[in-house]
Amino acid sequence: MDETTDRTTLGPRREGFPRQRLCVLPRPQVAAALAAPVTRRLTVTDAGWFPHAAGHVRARGTGVPETIVILCVAGRGQVRIRDDAHAVGPGTCVIIPAGTPHEYSASHQDPWTIWWMHLRGTDVPDLVAPLPAAQHPIRRLRAVDRAVALFDELVGTMERRPSEARLIAAAGIAWNLLARVTADTVLPADGSPLERAMRYLESRVDGQVTVAELAALVGLSPSHLSAQFRETTGGGPGAYHTSLRMSRARSLLDTTSMSVAEVAAATGYADPLYFSRHFRRRHAMSPSEYRAQHKG
Repeated sequence: MDETTDRTTLGPRREGFPRQRLCVLPRPQVAAALAAPVTRRLTVTDAGWFPHAAGHVRARGTGVPETIVILCVAGRGQVRIRDDAHAVGPGTCVIIPAGTPHEYSASHQDPWTIWWMHLRGTDVPDLVAPLPAAQHPIRRLRAVDRAVALFDELVGTMERRPSEARLIAAAGIAWNLLARVTADTVLPADGSPLERAMRYLESRVDGQVTVAELAALVGLSPSHLSAQFRETTGGGPGAYHTSLRMSRARSLLDTTSMSVAEVAAATGYADPLYFSRHFRRRHAMSPSEYRAQHKG
């Protein structure tokens, strides 16, 4: 459902905004893209940029077939998803899943400037799965300029005459955008306790660090820190530290002539045999077998 012809709109009606950019893929072309081998996984059906969008209001009681992504770069607005209202400000991204009742509107006093896109395809639910939109539809981005650059590239691609190649290019940009949003909203903010804990573990790849020691260092309880690690990485501090040590071990095996015992010591393993067993469990091969593989 495109942003200018939505007949379920309530409230002030605007046909456009000065200097706006608006791209709407013809619906027969959407149907063809969703039947094609690549774009059936992800198709950008609509995209645009609305600067200082005074009077911008959309209300859709049954949702739309597309997943909607809105990035606010200036001004303010509000989004209501089902019965929950959320304030939107600069640097925030909104994810509205397909088929979800929603309303959104620009602030009267400080109308928002937004980039937006509508997405369809078999992979879209999986791409937005790391962003728990139903519980936290508003996500704050740290690298807004990178997301804006991708949106600008996406809209520029769609502004040209549609073709199969350009639809594939647009899908790739949208995929990158969603990956950027995920990384920005899932990874810890600079200076946060979790980020400081991760950085400390990165500096201690060659040593042992207990959860209690790490928690005390960043001012959290061990249980709270462990919960934050699990939410962000899928595992606890120990698992994260082990992944760092294994990554360092692979690098040393690939780029140096150090013996396996020396690699073990450099990654905090006093016993080379234990290191080798641990490495095999992770990689289904010994360190020597890994080194012997042809890479690149």
